[in-house]
Amino acid sequence: MADNQLVILSKTFAVNVINLCDLLKNRKKASAIISQLLRSGTSIGANIHEANYASSKADFVNKFQIALKECYETDYWLDIFHDTEIVNEEEYSEMISQCSKIRKLLIASINTAKKNE
Repeated sequence: MADNQLVILSKTFAVNVINLCDLLKNRKKASAIISQLLRSGTSIGANIHEANYASSKADFVNKFQIALKECYETDYWLDIFHDTEIVNEEEYSEMISQCSKIRKLLIASINTAKKNE
């Protein structure tokens, strides 16, 4: 169940990241680092999706761990955009909340998968 929720949340988050990056491009701010947020924010869902087709439990855990690292990187870029006031408080709060929820589910899923090995 959590895996399915993760797939849905991470896909929605990726769409939101893409839309935010499009907004930022239109504002003509921070164009050099928008791609960093775009890559890390969409990579989360890609790795979660790929984990569903893992060849082993270890491969599954590895994909989730990569997704978790991408979550942490995305947090960083969102913080940078917030601290430089490139995104407003509402945009930041929504995105950071979504990312945090995904991160918590990933951590719980990784811990469960490792425990069940």
